[in-house]
Amino acid sequence: MPKNKSHKGLSKRIRISKSGKVRHRAAYHKHLSSRKTAKRLRQLRKDRHVVASEAKRFEKLLFRRLRGRNQPLSARRRNPSPEQKREIRAAKAAAAAAES
Repeated sequence: MPKNKSHKGLSKRIRISKSGKVRHRAAYHKHLSSRKTAKRLRQLRKDRHVVASEAKRFEKLLFRRLRGRNQPLSARRRNPSPEQKREIRAAKAAAAAAES
């Protein structure tokens, strides 16, 4: 059976943050900005986050699970702190020294 293809148009328009939230650019910002207020233009500059129902639809288009959609904070992967990295390296070095 052939592989599923992710929706390339969608993948170019969204970014998935480390916490799993889906970010996208706000609409109505490209042109005709002279009639819009400065406050509105400032707010349109920010990236928006997609609501959970839209993220579920995006999962189907991308053929992958978006981590942060309905997941508790405790279950999310975090990068280790520098101290934890040092401990991991030391444990690996000790294991390698014990083998040889």
